Amino acid sequence: MRRLLSTVLACEAIVIGLAVPVAIAVLKVDALIAGLVCGGLAVICLVMAGMLRFSWAVPAGTALQVLVIATGFMVPTMFFLGALFGVLWGTAIWMGRKAEGAGAR
Repeated sequence: MRRLLSTVLACEAIVIGLAVPVAIAVLKVDALIAGLVCGGLAVICLVMAGMLRFSWAVPAGTALQVLVIATGFMVPTMFFLGALFGVLWGTAIWMGRKAEGAGAR
């Protein structure tokens, strides 16, 4: 499960990082705000990908998904992309638990 979740977070970090120039150039968001919010979330995603060995990391990653969806207030497309990554996150948890349960049998 950790491998699936870390992959979701790594891909999510890339997408969030790519939202920075869109926010600045297209939507005219202040560069400092866009960089701090989106750049900060991208870094947090990467850090969380490395922290998934701890039991608290999955619930923290779930809370992170909510924050990513909230970036849609800055870049409206992120509402859709954040929800998509939220679905991927939930699917990775579900499939990971299913695979771990099958391995225990």
